Amino acid sequence: MTDDAELQRAVAHEFSALADLLDGLSDAEWNTPSLCAGWRIREVVAHVTMAARYSEDEFMRRLRESEFDFTRLSNEIAARDAELATTELVANVRSDIMRHWTPPRGGYHGALNHVVIHGLDATVPLGVPRRVPEATIRVVLNDLTAGGGHSNFGIDIEGRGLRATDLDWSYGSGAELRGAGEDLALMICGRTLPAGRVEGDPL
Repeated sequence: MTDDAELQRAVAHEFSALADLLDGLSDAEWNTPSLCAGWRIREVVAHVTMAARYSEDEFMRRLRESEFDFTRLSNEIAARDAELATTELVANVRSDIMRHWTPPRGGYHGALNHVVIHGLDATVPLGVPRRVPEATIRVVLNDLTAGGGHSNFGIDIEGRGLRATDLDWSYGSGAELRGAGEDLALMICGRTLPAGRVEGDPL
């Protein structure tokens, strides 16, 4: 997966797969705490689909009003838009806008990391079986490690070994952390996983 056309198809697939999983969830499931601290599944989905509801100009206007504090604005939008009808949120996930959206300076790599990680933030607490295609999770893992994405989450992977147990992927050396590719990606992003999903010293 080396060019934008392939990456865009992977992004579109992940949004479609996430929408399929969300469709039909009960209200109780939508209100389940996600892996994002303080956010339910509702807030995660509202966050991941901001671009489907806000044009670039409108988002930038709101960002200026928030004194360019993206975290503050993101939390405000997630809290407010989480109360939208779940049918609307799922429709946002399925929208063509999200299938072709890229974050500023992030390109399709950024979009792919966005939907994969936040999709797992929502589905792991629900206990929903979700396997990200091998080619896709490889891109995400490489972006987070060799690409330096881990630094965005304050995670230090220097002097550590990471080894996927479900595909032929590893990174670094040292005290080893082992788990499925999806779980390693979540750990690199600073998430706290349910017990027993990974083996070895935590990051």
